Amino acid sequence: MSTPSQLAKRFREVLLDGRWIANTNFKDQLSDVTWEQATTKIADVNTIAMLTFHIDYYIAGILNVFEGGDLEIKDQFSFDLPPIGSQEQWEVLLNKLLNDSEKFATLLEEMPDSKMNEVFVDEKYGTYLRNIDGMIEHAYYHLGQIALIKKMILFKFKHE
Repeated sequence: MSTPSQLAKRFREVLLDGRWIANTNFKDQLSDVTWEQATTKIADVNTIAMLTFHIDYYIAGILNVFEGGDLEIKDQFSFDLPPIGSQEQWEVLLNKLLNDSEKFATLLEEMPDSKMNEVFVDEKYGTYLRNIDGMIEHAYYHLGQIALIKKMILFKFKHE
């Protein structure tokens, strides 16, 4: 199996369908979250909606590069979630994450092995491999946060 295919499999595991590392994935964790739960603030912790936006912000930014565009994302804007005031708005955000994730994985699978060692946009960012690995690790980091926040919110809702 080629390196891009292996990375696409790992990427799908954390975002769409896997259970190997965390016994869950973004799609699984977010599938039953309501917009009220997604926007519930617990202390100083980011909301589930903010983390969903944040991870998709980076996926969409890298995806744009995969499609031949520029790297236009900036860390300072990665939590600039527009207000969510309905289930429909939450589902738009969730569907964007899932659609961008599948597109990301599909384009990754189509890359030649040689692309993995090429410079990603600028030498300061390292290689494609480094950035794709980083995206997977970043996703697992926030998946863990979402799982914990979800448990805290369900506990809060249950005891109100």
